[in-house]
Amino acid sequence: MKIHNSIQEFNTTTKTIVTLGTFDGVHKGHKSILDKLLKSSQVTECESVVLTFFPHPRMVLQQNTDIKLLNTMAEKAHLLEEYGINHLIIHPFDKTFSRLTAEEFVKNILVDELNICKIIIGYDHRFGRNRTATIDDLIHYGKEYGFEVEQISALEVDEVSVSSTKIRNALDKGDVTTANAYMGYEYFLSGTVVEGKKLGRTIGFPTANINIKEDYKLIPAIGAYIISTVIDGKTIKGMMNIGNNPTVNDGTTQTIEAHLFDFNNDIYGTELQISLHKRLRDEVKFESVEALKAQLQQDKEEALNYFK
Repeated sequence: MKIHNSIQEFNTTTKTIVTLGTFDGVHKGHKSILDKLLKSSQVTECESVVLTFFPHPRMVLQQNTDIKLLNTMAEKAHLLEEYGINHLIIHPFDKTFSRLTAEEFVKNILVDELNICKIIIGYDHRFGRNRTATIDDLIHYGKEYGFEVEQISALEVDEVSVSSTKIRNALDKGDVTTANAYMGYEYFLSGTVVEGKKLGRTIGFPTANINIKEDYKLIPAIGAYIISTVIDGKTIKGMMNIGNNPTVNDGTTQTIEAHLFDFNNDIYGTELQISLHKRLRDEVKFESVEALKAQLQQDKEEALNYFK
């Protein structure tokens, strides 16, 4: 899959089939849309294109919104590549772009830049300045400029919306089991291992402190989780705490700390993708460090039993 960081970067003489949207989470609800895109691409021998935008339009047009996304752009690209999409265009969204008229978007972007032969789009899609144009307008432009419009049904659109909402609500509660069921894969966090206070190693549970630079990434609820990650091609199992470490810390700074089982390598500066399998428990302030150690040992046993 080729990634293009703007519409202007994209250049092809081959006709394209395009779908556009946020595709946040690239979850089960998106599957039927992506399947349509791939099937049409194969039948027509046109190249498949997913057009998405960053920042998320709501971040630009509703600046007070505190929207959290299921994927970073890198994560989304990774998931779409697994589908076998030919091209992903990540176009910078700004107020100037939002002011394009419907016909400017169709003529200048879809036709002139993307060389479109077909667009696959939601039945309720609205576009153009102030989102005034509808699917009927798009069909009209399709006839005028010579491309086909395939509508995504109400059922499929609702499935995307409902799934995304349920995934976010589940993660806000720490219910990764439910979130994973809707996603079709384990929810994951991508970040860099950074130096921490190294308190975990003093009690026999050294941790990798994970720094996630994207502040828009949705972090599940505070608590302890069963996790896994891949390092040098090997799957490493473990457990992770998202929280404030009230027993051994000041209890005010949120951290993401992963304890990896049977692993002692120096991985500072390493980029990790950590999959969350199940929530173990809430974060608790223990009366003593010994009580914390006892709980961590219990957590480890539960995690090992889970993987068995």
